[in-house]
Amino acid sequence: MPYITVTALSHTGLRRDHNEDSLVVGPWTLCGTVTENPQTMVFPFGHPLVVAVADGMGGQPAGDVASSLVARRLAAYGPSLDSEDAVRDALALCNHAVYAAADRDPELTMMGTTVAGVVVLEGELLVFNVGDSRVLDVGPADADEATEAAETDEADEADEAQESAPADESAEADETLHQVSVDDSPPLAPGRRTTSIVTQALGGAPSFSEITPHVSMSPLSPGKRMVVCTDGLTDPVPEDRIDELLRAHDGGRAVFELWKAAMEAGGPDNITVALVSVAD
Repeated sequence: MPYITVTALSHTGLRRDHNEDSLVVGPWTLCGTVTENPQTMVFPFGHPLVVAVADGMGGQPAGDVASSLVARRLAAYGPSLDSEDAVRDALALCNHAVYAAADRDPELTMMGTTVAGVVVLEGELLVFNVGDSRVLDVGPADADEATEAAETDEADEADEAQESAPADESAEADETLHQVSVDDSPPLAPGRRTTSIVTQALGGAPSFSEITPHVSMSPLSPGKRMVVCTDGLTDPVPEDRIDELLRAHDGGRAVFELWKAAMEAGGPDNITVALVSVAD
């Protein structure tokens, strides 16, 4: 019987003094907290399963408050997120909630957050985002490379205390990693790969502003893997490097290696990564 595994990690990075990212996996939330190791959860198919990240906007007050508010609301809405319209409505409610909280407390004025995630349904996958947090379709891990990596991981386990998931031997040839969320960012200047500017977010303005969430649905089958992450991963780590790591690793090891790559690239921002896998 197919099941869903979610492996996730959230970390401050090297240059921030606290974590403004939040994470939701089903009913479970992690808000402004640092995880020492990737955490893995297993879920059966049945009710909609939401997996999302929210990235409190840097340079604005109380980004951690905004991101945690959105994460907790999405966790509460999760079982009802069974259609594109339901996701759009939930995100609109989250946007209203961020502005309402800011209106009640002058210290929270202008707080805002991005959000990106997936909702796993039986046979279908909903993808959504507002802002520049991302959802990446990474396909199955390469069986030979992941098996070799898993064997190496077992030898290193005592030193690094990281878990390693076994490779899916039945996986078909890899698909190329590609982004399925839609960045709400202005066009990049020549020679630039990233920008910190977003064209819409939940909250983040002096007065209420409507949002236009990006929501799409696609078929879901065993072997599917998706990464949901904040820009603390995708800004410092090039897409081809992310693809390389995900081809070579799966489960907890994959998430650890992505975090490690972001840290080796300077860890300029908070880093939150969730790897969602559908297995037989």
